Amino acid sequence: MVAYSIKDLESLSGVKAHTLRIWEKRYGIIKPSRTDTNIRYYMDCDLQKILNITLLNRKGYKISKIAGMPNDEIRQKVAELTEVGAVFEYQLDALMLSMFELDETKFNIILDHQISFKGFEETMNDIVYPLLDKLSVMWIAGSVKGVHENFVSNIIRRKTIVEIDKLNKNESLPGFKCLIFLPENESHELSLLFLQYILVKNRAKVINLGTGVPLIDVLEGKNIFNAKYIFTIFNDSFSEAPLQPYIDELAKNAQEATILISGFQTASQQLNLPSNVQILNSIEQIKSFIQNETAVIN
Repeated sequence: MVAYSIKDLESLSGVKAHTLRIWEKRYGIIKPSRTDTNIRYYMDCDLQKILNITLLNRKGYKISKIAGMPNDEIRQKVAELTEVGAVFEYQLDALMLSMFELDETKFNIILDHQISFKGFEETMNDIVYPLLDKLSVMWIAGSVKGVHENFVSNIIRRKTIVEIDKLNKNESLPGFKCLIFLPENESHELSLLFLQYILVKNRAKVINLGTGVPLIDVLEGKNIFNAKYIFTIFNDSFSEAPLQPYIDELAKNAQEATILISGFQTASQQLNLPSNVQILNSIEQIKSFIQNETAVIN
């Protein structure tokens, strides 16, 4: 059971705490529970209802009208808005609600519509990553369960793999051979898969070694594949140990390759970069680098 403060509801719904209190007092939209010491708190069902009400309100329904609707009617109105063919303006709210309900059908409908309308890459940038950012904040605050994070990650993982498979039918550029991996103690696969998507979209031939890969396997894979570029990400790994020795060892044993690194640890640690290593701190920098390299190859 997850309990929410009114500040949690404000953060997750985007509705100010002052407004939520007005809705509560004037319309009786939600009724908080109280602890033995009289501290107010809210439950999953309250959050779900607020997300539904917020979505309807942003679509033009007046709060006074929504307040008179039974819960079943509110859910029905939201379902109708979610499944219509028109552009869905508040995808993030709808995805959040679908996540809390573990409604995979609704989550897929919203996401697939956006991919069809905006394209996969724009959907990732404009919708998926903001959703993941919000999830990370909620996770730290204890406001979201592991099952919700796993639910979202698994769906996005599947969709990214499908999009990569579509692109793999395209002819790759000669010599644009990239090896990508996550080191040991690094497990955020979605970033790695999206990197693979971007590389393949730009006609790179990519070998993805996956997550938690020992350095010796990276070097062996590089030699077998004859990779010209090596991409990796350091977020959770090396949080309690210096990254420099790992970078030095990788650079020394892959001197003929260009090594591109990214992630929180590359920004937080003072690194002395070998000549064949570059830091790319954002997806835009990664795209710019790839486009420059492909222009040279072409």
